[in-house]
Amino acid sequence: QVQLVESGGGLVQPGESLRLSCAASGVAFSVYVMGWYRQAPGKQRELVAIITSSGSTNYAVSVEGRFTISRDNAKKLVYLQMNAVKPEDTAVYYCNARRVASANSYWGQGTQVTVSS
Repeated sequence: QVQLVESGGGLVQPGESLRLSCAASGVAFSVYVMGWYRQAPGKQRELVAIITSSGSTNYAVSVEGRFTISRDNAKKLVYLQMNAVKPEDTAVYYCNARRVASANSYWGQGTQVTVSS
């Protein structure tokens, strides 16, 4: 019913920028809350940023001021602009979609981001 595909990950140096993209299909995209999560080796998956259908955003303290989540409802895309990346940002980044007042949540396959010099 809902398919999400992430792209844009890769190897970057500390301080550089990267933009992740998530393409949605089979979704009434504008009514979904979209989010980015990440999971680093040996750690639990954590919320990075979310954006509601109305455009409100929330960020993890660790990324606020450096990362920006945005969405393009016409193109059914959600982005994560990552600036001033740090080695501790290294993780698999996952796109998530959920409908308000719904118990269902959908995940993409993930994209690897590695920050290393």
